[in-house]
Amino acid sequence: MTELTANSKLATQNTTFTQPPHALDTFAPRILNWFDSNGRHDLPWQQHKTDTPNPYIVWLSEVMLQQTQVTTVIPYFARFMSSFPTVQDLANADWDTVAEHWAGLGYYARARNLHKGAKQLVAIIEETGDFPQTVEGWEAIAGVGLSTAGAIVAMGLHGYGVICDGNVKRVMTRWAGIDGDIMKSATTKELWALAERLTPSNDSGHYAQAMMDMGATLCTRRNPQCTLCPVNADCIAHAQGREMDYPVKAKKKPKPSRFSNALLIQNKAGEILWLQRPDSGIWGGLWVLPLQFEQKTQGKTVLTTAQDDDVYESEFTTAEQIINDWLTTHNLTPQSVSDSLLDDAPIKHSLTHFHWYLQPQQLTLSAEQATELTKALQEADINMVWLGGAKAQATLGLPKAMVKVLQVFDSENL
Repeated sequence: MTELTANSKLATQNTTFTQPPHALDTFAPRILNWFDSNGRHDLPWQQHKTDTPNPYIVWLSEVMLQQTQVTTVIPYFARFMSSFPTVQDLANADWDTVAEHWAGLGYYARARNLHKGAKQLVAIIEETGDFPQTVEGWEAIAGVGLSTAGAIVAMGLHGYGVICDGNVKRVMTRWAGIDGDIMKSATTKELWALAERLTPSNDSGHYAQAMMDMGATLCTRRNPQCTLCPVNADCIAHAQGREMDYPVKAKKKPKPSRFSNALLIQNKAGEILWLQRPDSGIWGGLWVLPLQFEQKTQGKTVLTTAQDDDVYESEFTTAEQIINDWLTTHNLTPQSVSDSLLDDAPIKHSLTHFHWYLQPQQLTLSAEQATELTKALQEADINMVWLGGAKAQATLGLPKAMVKVLQVFDSENL
């Protein structure tokens, strides 16, 4: 049991809340009344109206919804449920199939954890006969944090669970006027104490659905619809006209930028060389074009370049090192697909910690060269394949950035 979970009741008892008792006591009923009349009740993973909730559905949707909007998730969720209707189906699927289903959804570590978590859940079900029944049990599953575990127990098991995700934090910080930095541990504890104080003991899953809808549809990051809000009468941020000041979050430094060439290496048949990324790191386990690092910058300052010996191994995977060295040895230089300059690369892909600018470059090998390069990669146990762009999109798990590279390549070669 985590310290936060174990001491949450004590934390609630010892916390002085900014809102008076009456406002605290009536918060949940007002939210639930609004949700029942105005909330969304047709999302495919919602369980608040069923007598036999399915924790697998809630777990799957919660993982997909982390840092991703509902409209984006819905078709992915439908596809997963069609191919993997049970947790056993997901656990038994090979990684490439799971990756292909996830491709384009982003934050690929979630997919890795989802596949690992399915195997963990199957082992638990085989041992106990059922899914984990507690928040602590779900927290032990790969990729499941405290709020996700609370959501699964509340919505997927109809037990008691408290959620405190980004949407909920936004609603609570505005309503209670909590102006501490939400990235600080002291504010986190304050928010969890308030979340527990507001969560009703009965039907916490219903309340969790309502709070998620509040943050997603009314108390949005930009342009909140305060006039429609069921708790606007005692919302501190609204009373002060400071809705956009919450939640408080320390300003981050601008993200650095990484510039790389995306190599479209073709054989005589027009097939393209694809590499499977290492399991860990960016795009773990997915299939990508060979990437050739150029430089990393912070604003106008160049942090590292491809000429820096100490960054070569960190910026090039083993496969990319083999390809880069092989191209140098054979005096082969890929040509840019478009005329864009380095700082105006046609593809910008934003990740959590940096922006990645990709410049598509093309090179066609002779049959002998393609065979030689294939042999060099296979001798290093690199997972690789030669496939045309359309077939790669249909059969491999490709990140969105790779699809964009193919689109640029196709548009320039029409």
